[in-house]
Amino acid sequence: MDESFDRRSFLASAALGSAGVVAGVHLLGSGVPGATASATTGRRRPHAPTGPDFGLTKFLDPLRIPQSILAYSRRHRDELTITMTTTRKRLHSQLPETALWTYEGQFPGPTIEARSNRRLRVAWANELHGTVPLVAVRAPYAQPTPANLPGYRNPDGSLPAGVELVDGVADLPPWNVVHLHGALANGGNDGWAHNGISPGDAQLTEYPNRQAATALWYHDHAMAVTRFNVHAGLAGLYLLRDEEEDRLHLPGGEQEIPLIIADRNLDTDPVTGALTGRLLFKFQYLLETGTSAPVTGPFTLVNGVIWPHLDVEARWYRFRVLNAANARFFRLDLVDEAGAVHHDAVRIAGTDAGLLPAPAAVPAGGLTLTPAERVDLLIDFSRFRGQRLRLVNTGASVEPDIMQFRVESRGRGDSFEPPARLSTSYVRLKHGETVPEDHDEVFVATTVPGVAGRPHPEMWELKEITEPEELPTHFPAEGVIQVTDPRTGQVRTFRQIARLFDDATSIFVERGRWVVWNLIQLGGAPHPTHIHLARFQLLTRWTFDDLTAFDVAAGGTTGPLPAPADRPPIEQYEQGWKDTFNLQSGEWIRVAGRFEGATGAFMYHCHILDHEDEGMMRPFVVHPPEVARFHPHPGSSGHHPDGSGHGSHR
Repeated sequence: MDESFDRRSFLASAALGSAGVVAGVHLLGSGVPGATASATTGRRRPHAPTGPDFGLTKFLDPLRIPQSILAYSRRHRDELTITMTTTRKRLHSQLPETALWTYEGQFPGPTIEARSNRRLRVAWANELHGTVPLVAVRAPYAQPTPANLPGYRNPDGSLPAGVELVDGVADLPPWNVVHLHGALANGGNDGWAHNGISPGDAQLTEYPNRQAATALWYHDHAMAVTRFNVHAGLAGLYLLRDEEEDRLHLPGGEQEIPLIIADRNLDTDPVTGALTGRLLFKFQYLLETGTSAPVTGPFTLVNGVIWPHLDVEARWYRFRVLNAANARFFRLDLVDEAGAVHHDAVRIAGTDAGLLPAPAAVPAGGLTLTPAERVDLLIDFSRFRGQRLRLVNTGASVEPDIMQFRVESRGRGDSFEPPARLSTSYVRLKHGETVPEDHDEVFVATTVPGVAGRPHPEMWELKEITEPEELPTHFPAEGVIQVTDPRTGQVRTFRQIARLFDDATSIFVERGRWVVWNLIQLGGAPHPTHIHLARFQLLTRWTFDDLTAFDVAAGGTTGPLPAPADRPPIEQYEQGWKDTFNLQSGEWIRVAGRFEGATGAFMYHCHILDHEDEGMMRPFVVHPPEVARFHPHPGSSGHHPDGSGHGSHR
């Protein structure tokens, strides 16, 4: 294989975590499988990890359904205490137990159900102990290998060439802060990344729940260690209900099931090669440059079980699906035993932030779910009586299976049909109509690893240069990019004014303002971009045919990027309310939202957790407009369309 091609492939995929996440090519460690402890269990001894299933029987274990907590019940009265505890659980019945950090001793945590417009107070109590329950290593990228292998030691316990423990991870104590992802809560309740708490303390939060019915999720958000804490088990679902949803009479009770999908890697015994159950956080990197890719694993879990099965009745079901992986994208398809795809049995009822106006079809190429995205699926099993179906990740080349559905043989008198109309309150946003001309604009660009010699992809906040004397004397200039606006054909020049979390805050939003975020991807693999506090809709998706004008070594463009084209078209389901957007290579997407109600300091970031921890996260502030006029905004960027200077960028 061409080594230069390998390096290019790795560098492109390093912005994502695994080329196989979308394209089906996995980044592979080269270490001989091994571990730090023998695999001992009362059940039969695990096999050495060989083949795509690494010795584990697929679809052996039933799907676990997380405990549901009705926050609005008479028992709880809209006040909860959720305790973080260290526990041990089997991720597969053929494995030893795995040490985990959990909410309420469950992996994933309990599903919290709340009501719209009913304020919920939660005390997140930290009763964790010990250090983070995983081993983190760096292993060199090598081809060819079938997958990101379990284990990392030689049979004698030594480390193979190029493999090393990640310094400091073994000493990480419980230091945690909870973020309710997608919640419209004030800054003091949002889970600011620096506001971690230690064992014996509690994080007191209040969620107004002033938003439509949807599936939110809660997870750890501690500064610089989110990836390790979430990987250790700190995540759970939060369902918000309202009257609009109630009136639809969608499948409920035992026919409404959370599917929290993630991937993990596991350690192995250094002598036998048997899986120990210990979580393995395995970075892969290029020996020549040290450039690393975010962590993915060969084992797919649903609700904390590796490759589970679910017995279903021959009727409609509702699945609340969450991608809780560190970096892996899942391209979902429902297939039968012959491998035929059955998109016609699936309808998309909602996305991240609420119900769609009408059920949407699954795209012909499958439904891609990036880390942190949620989707509300309706599946009709009545046409598959007595059959076994699989939910698969068609983006994976080694082991695409996620889980199995076992459909009963008998018929059911199920009268449910997906309603023609779902959310009657939904309004499609359009520039100049539902999004007023009087709005603010934010510009953010993401870069590939290696820009100006820096090893990680970055997130740049941009300020437009409008005065000729402010233009650089030559191009390329580090941090300066030029783009051609497809609406006007005019060249626009931007300067990077912030790229690190602790750089000066430059985005200030007045409460009640509409903001259009312009997210520009300057190459590499996709970045699922999450903006806290508000819900958004995708307005436009433009794609650059040519990114060669962006000089990676110099960190700027040699000339204007050509005007991007308006393609591919926005799918029906993509028009829903969302908080996380799949920003793909060479795209310029525009998303609009209104920052109403809550105020304070918030964050936006790539939701590949390695990228978030490595610096692809920035703050922004929302103020009451009466206060904003008295607050100077150092480093602020961009402009307000009417030139008045108030709003998010001035």
